[in-house]
Amino acid sequence: MTPSVADGARPTAAGDERARRSRSRRILGFAARQLIQLWWFELALPKLGLGGIAERTRAARMQRLASRFRGLAVELGGLMIKVGQFLSSRLDVLPPEITSELEGLQDEVPAVAFPEIRAVAEQELGAPLGAVYAAFDETPVAAASLGQAHRARLAAPDTEDAGFAEVVVKVQRPGIDRIVAVDLSALRRIAGWLRRVRIVADRVDAPALVEEFATTSLEEIDYLHEAANAERFAESFAAEPRVDAPAVVWARTTRRVLTLEDVTAIKINDTVALRAAGIDPSDVARVFAEIMFDQVFTHGFVHADPHPGNLFVTPVSPATPDAAPPAWRLTFVDFGMMAEVPAELRSGLRTLVIAVAARDGRGMIEAAREIGVLLPSADTGELERALSQLFERFGGMGFAQLKDVDPREFREFGAEFGDVVRSLPLQLPEHLLLLIRAMALTSGMCSGLDPEFNVWDAVEPYASQLLREEGSGVARGFLDQAMSSAGILWGMPQRLDSVVSKIEQGRLSFDTSRLERRLDRLEGVARRVVSAVLFAALLIGGAVLVASNPALGWTLVGLSALPLLHALLAGLFGRRGPR
Repeated sequence: MTPSVADGARPTAAGDERARRSRSRRILGFAARQLIQLWWFELALPKLGLGGIAERTRAARMQRLASRFRGLAVELGGLMIKVGQFLSSRLDVLPPEITSELEGLQDEVPAVAFPEIRAVAEQELGAPLGAVYAAFDETPVAAASLGQAHRARLAAPDTEDAGFAEVVVKVQRPGIDRIVAVDLSALRRIAGWLRRVRIVADRVDAPALVEEFATTSLEEIDYLHEAANAERFAESFAAEPRVDAPAVVWARTTRRVLTLEDVTAIKINDTVALRAAGIDPSDVARVFAEIMFDQVFTHGFVHADPHPGNLFVTPVSPATPDAAPPAWRLTFVDFGMMAEVPAELRSGLRTLVIAVAARDGRGMIEAAREIGVLLPSADTGELERALSQLFERFGGMGFAQLKDVDPREFREFGAEFGDVVRSLPLQLPEHLLLLIRAMALTSGMCSGLDPEFNVWDAVEPYASQLLREEGSGVARGFLDQAMSSAGILWGMPQRLDSVVSKIEQGRLSFDTSRLERRLDRLEGVARRVVSAVLFAALLIGGAVLVASNPALGWTLVGLSALPLLHALLAGLFGRRGPR
């Protein structure tokens, strides 16, 4: 078997190029065999009148393909495990036989021998480990395809500067940057092949997907980028006592070595330990959901990998007897995979949250268009029907109730819904996929902490707040426009008098009668426009306020009749004259 960095074997200098070529050939060879099979079953057989064979065998073939890829990824390690995890999230373009087979692919591989880790760390830090750290545990805390983590203790000067001594040090696997380069080069070639296969190119832009994946992967092997993410996350929640993140020891951090404060505490999914510490897991579920929604809608910077290994519940004690901080806080670690939420995406997601809370299938589709997931030409009638069925059947259920539903019903509905989604011309951008991953992990985690947890309960209070904000913003916008128009109208008579005075004084030398009539009509039109704007502002503002302040809301709705009557009657009985 070809030695790989994932297996812990470090190629010699003489065999390094040979190993890279062998790795590339294995990846490209696997892809070529699958493309030939795809061509035979999906293109050749139908032309020979044997399309039924392709239909009957498709599910089994897809499952076998995913299974073979999973074996290849585990064997090669490196970036290929990340590729499998990435593909498992592509529910928009891949069939469930592939995504379900890959969804359990874990980024856990044998550890690299400590002497090799020591060599990388000492080369990066420019000094022996014994001179940099007071202690360094040779047994890794965790080993993944791109790097591994070890506990350590800072030397005295660094401890004094940082304010803590216990740290976790992440070190990249030897040669991983070269492995990533080989894997990305192979993936780009495969994407070029797929671009020439019409049945694939019609459904997905493979080169664009590879470039999105490459961007994320290159950021993940740059520990300076992860350190900056950790600090940004901590600053976002500096005023939130329920959230914590490890401090970065910048003096001992480079592109390939990352030193962070050791914040290890109770794993978020360890319900036994939580209860032993007097912490209610259902409270943890509620706070965790709130914090994740805050990341999306308030900060626009989201931890995209919130699995149990990256989340701790840290018990805290009051600083003074009178202080009342929370009895615990959520501590996030591992900031290599973060999702940015641009302003336009955040706006679309706000619309989506409101639509979900309102069980509004059409609103969800419009939000998808706003986000840019659906093309304008997409026929969404079937999707709207599927969403309506989803809300009608499962919308109000908690996790405990869902467990009582016949699994066959879930499978049938899931298959139908998945077919509808995959039939649409859509492709999710990488940052949105990361958000979906984060929300899926959040929902699963919360359901594990609290079997009665209902994601709608977490969404609806936030959606109500969004609705109030949106409503007050709309009403305020209409009122501002109405006041602006009223101000223009208030000054109109004086301006008209000034113009007429100049005409009467002979300072203008044209026929004033036609001008007066046109100005008269202009004044009437302006008054009717202002009345129409005031009517809309009062009506919409009243409708928005009815739920929270019925008396004021209905008063505004009633008052809106006055400008409406003026706008209508002024047009009917206004002064007329020759044109």
